[in-house]
Amino acid sequence: MANNYRNGTSNRSSLAKTDRPLSVNSNSKPAVKSKSFPASGPRKSSPASLGSAAVAKDYAGVPGRVRVAVRLRTRNAEEMVADADFGDCVELLPELKRLKLRKNNWDAETYEFDEVLTEFASQKRVYQAVAKPVVESVLDGYNGTVMAYGQTGTGKTYTLGPLGEEDPATRGIMVRAMEDILAGVSLDTDSVTVSYLQLYMETIQDLLDPTNDNISIAEDPKTGDVSLPGATLVEIRDQHSFVELLKLGEAHRFAANTKLNTESSRSHAILMVHVKRSVEGRDVAHSGEIGNNSHMVKTLKPPIVRKAKLVVVDLAGSERIDKSVYMVLNSSHIEVRLQFVGSEGHTLEEAKSINLSLSALGKCINSLAEGSAYVPVRDSKLTRLLRDSFGGTARTSLVITIGPSPRHRGETASTILFGQRAMKVENMLKLKEEFDYKSLARRLDIQLDKLIAEHERQQKAFENEIERITIEAQNQISETERNYADALEKERLKYQKDYMESIKKLEERWKINQQKQGSDRIMVRSEDDCSDVASNAKGSMASIVGELTEVKKLLLKETQLRKAAEEEVNNLKIQVAQWKRSEASGNTEIFKLRQMLEDEAHQKKKLEEEIALLQSQLLQISFEADETRRRLDRGESGKIPGGLDSLTQVRQPQLKDAGNGEKASIAKLFEQVGLQKILSLLEAEDADVQIHAVKVVANLAAEESNQEKIVEAGGLTSLLMLLGSSEDETIHRVAAGAIANLAMNETNQELIMTQGGIGLLSTTAANAEDPQTLRMVAGAIANLCGNDKLQLKLRGEGGIKALLGMVRCGHPDVLAQVARGIANFAKCESRASTQGTKTGRSLLIDDGALPWIVQNSNNEASPIRRHIELALCHLAQHEVNAKDMISGGALWELVRISRDCSREDIRTLAHRTLTSSPAFQAEMRRLRIDY
Repeated sequence: MANNYRNGTSNRSSLAKTDRPLSVNSNSKPAVKSKSFPASGPRKSSPASLGSAAVAKDYAGVPGRVRVAVRLRTRNAEEMVADADFGDCVELLPELKRLKLRKNNWDAETYEFDEVLTEFASQKRVYQAVAKPVVESVLDGYNGTVMAYGQTGTGKTYTLGPLGEEDPATRGIMVRAMEDILAGVSLDTDSVTVSYLQLYMETIQDLLDPTNDNISIAEDPKTGDVSLPGATLVEIRDQHSFVELLKLGEAHRFAANTKLNTESSRSHAILMVHVKRSVEGRDVAHSGEIGNNSHMVKTLKPPIVRKAKLVVVDLAGSERIDKSVYMVLNSSHIEVRLQFVGSEGHTLEEAKSINLSLSALGKCINSLAEGSAYVPVRDSKLTRLLRDSFGGTARTSLVITIGPSPRHRGETASTILFGQRAMKVENMLKLKEEFDYKSLARRLDIQLDKLIAEHERQQKAFENEIERITIEAQNQISETERNYADALEKERLKYQKDYMESIKKLEERWKINQQKQGSDRIMVRSEDDCSDVASNAKGSMASIVGELTEVKKLLLKETQLRKAAEEEVNNLKIQVAQWKRSEASGNTEIFKLRQMLEDEAHQKKKLEEEIALLQSQLLQISFEADETRRRLDRGESGKIPGGLDSLTQVRQPQLKDAGNGEKASIAKLFEQVGLQKILSLLEAEDADVQIHAVKVVANLAAEESNQEKIVEAGGLTSLLMLLGSSEDETIHRVAAGAIANLAMNETNQELIMTQGGIGLLSTTAANAEDPQTLRMVAGAIANLCGNDKLQLKLRGEGGIKALLGMVRCGHPDVLAQVARGIANFAKCESRASTQGTKTGRSLLIDDGALPWIVQNSNNEASPIRRHIELALCHLAQHEVNAKDMISGGALWELVRISRDCSREDIRTLAHRTLTSSPAFQAEMRRLRIDY
């Protein structure tokens, strides 16, 4: 029967209904930081025999072991008629977590599982036993997988997919898992996204976008995580939208009518739920007093984000022999033939694809259960998608579904044995955590904007206050001056008026006295002249004395008034002096406010520098992510860890034969021509001859047996002279490569230094732009850095500066050589300090190498990162370097290396260094780093 699309509306009220898978995927980025919880030691292989119970409890204590539950469905209508005279082939013992598979009425095989679910088990009971522990792990930051496996028509889709719209009790694992996830996250800070796909005929198709019918698989070369960049990714905000999404996906699912099921799933469905949760970072507060204001400055640790993925897999049903397919094994080779009864054409191809993918999955599980070194994970796209679920880092739970019919005893036995083998697979659980630098940058931007706005408000308030105080002081001074002038003028007018009135009174009195004296003289003349003259003289003298007394009183009064006016003037002068002192104190306050403004500007500048540094780190992270994406687009791949991954060594015999042939021809040329003649060609005037000659010398120098001969014949001197005299970029590149090969010998290293080789290499590095030339020069200097005797001389002639100058190129190969040189130098320094031949802090720190080391300690390229991590550990071994490393940010990288480094020896060295250093211990306690 031809395939058709499902409409997603069929009623699944019983376990006999057809299986229906779901699928989802998203392009999740690899976690920058992960904490691993390894499983216990290697598992003992104890394959279960068909006549004895599988020893499931031997592995019950292993945290990462795959948990397997078995679920039995009830008989359907057809089986009740056809098998009416026969008993069930399966007997369940749920209280013992065992089942018996009957061969006949008197013989049975017993198997033990993690959970045994009877045909009466509710959907809620199935979810709690199978999926709930996995969902809880996903909310805690671990990847999780829930998968259903079994024969067609045994209830896989009923277990996983029912929406429960008509009867909420029938809700499947998918719906219930999303309910728990939405209840366990905060939609304000967390996010939940899903993708829904199907694996049909070895092609991955998007059920949410049917036009996207050939999605490619991308594997991260660093972490091995599998992603589907082309899949539709939908953010889920509520349960209703998720149910509608499942309906849409079900409508596009492939199904067909077969003998075992009228609506059989013809594809594997995969639902992927990506949960991103934010974990609050620790805040360390420092308080500082500025003037009379108390400010709190918070140093925020980058927030932590946990990214976990829940994968729900509804596998298409397996079909065997006379039901759908038969297999023929040939004695000389294995040939799989698929023949369908009642199915033709395209359905035959579908069945082939289903059985091949399930067979590949079974092979991978067998290899993992037996502890095989090779796991055929790349045999099928299904196994590639599930590489993290079996033998990877996810917590996996498998439910196998079986039927009771004795007619299908073979399929039931095969399903049970699949579950038994899956129980032997152990996963290495890893916590998916990373620092959310983008969120921290946004928070710092907001904080910076607030500080800038607050600073501007305070500055404006300060300016307004200064202007107000100045205006008030000027007004008060002006008013005081006006009052003083008015008071002086009033006093002057008053004194002048009093004086004039006194003069007038004196004049009037004098006139009156004159008139009295004239009348008295006339009266005296009529009497006796002598007596009159005497009496008049006495009267005039008395009046004159009285007038003098009155004048003295007026003068005394005027003197007192003048003294009072002088006192008032003095008081006004004192007030003016007080206002001047107030103005001086106001100027002092203005000066203090200006100092506060300068301090605020300095703090603003520091915050801007911090933001710039974080933005540069973000740009670098984005650049590295783009580089990784471009490499993935070009089809590159790296080393990918994981239990399902089996790295195959790629051999290139043709290239190897070509290289051997080239070496043989050069050796033949060396024997026929002679070394002296070859070296003489280095001084030829023709540039092409020089280039060919230096290439021959470089190839000869690559062989350790030829190096001593080249040095004795003067080849090293000729190469150094050529490096200094030639201006050809090719000659510089090849000559530097030859010197790098010769510099691997300790004796040659001393000769290179004696003949000024480090200066020539530094000059070449400063003038070169070609990455390959810089790589050769950096390799030569890196070899010289590994000599304990040449440390001071190499540094004095600019070797370290030259290495650091070459990082401008940015090419990964150049950076790897620079990192190797710094690691060699740090190792030699550490050894010299331990032996007591060197004191003081590291020369690398003196030459400014520490910022670059810290910046690249978590570089994406593993060669760069490994050398930088080793250099950091060697620098941190000596307490004299601790202060500079703490201020330079190296402490955080040391903590990360001690936890997440892929090499155990470097992790151990970092841990020992952190625990033995008092300075690092004190700083970690101050920063409240749990270690």
